[in-house]
Amino acid sequence: MGDSINQRVKQIRKALELSQRNFSSILALSNGYIGGVESGIRRVNGRLIKLIVSEFGVNETWLTLGKGEMFTQNPDEKFTKLVGLFKELPPKYQDVVYQMIDVLLKVKE
Repeated sequence: MGDSINQRVKQIRKALELSQRNFSSILALSNGYIGGVESGIRRVNGRLIKLIVSEFGVNETWLTLGKGEMFTQNPDEKFTKLVGLFKELPPKYQDVVYQMIDVLLKVKE
């Protein structure tokens, strides 16, 4: 018997090396909600599927059916692309990006 969609949500979180707290924070959901999903108490609904797919680049077919690769794009490739784009920005815009990240991190807490 294969993994359930709830178990695949947990596999995604672990593959991204995120705590339940950080994972739920990125998705703007409560830690308890994600805990309930991972333990099978809560169902994985369409909204959660869309959030996970869009936020983490997860293959929707893998998440819903367990077929194919977990990610549509390797998370390391996504990071590499982001760094490349960042390097193309003039220094004054790089500073703005730093400031925005700092604000986002503070809001996330």
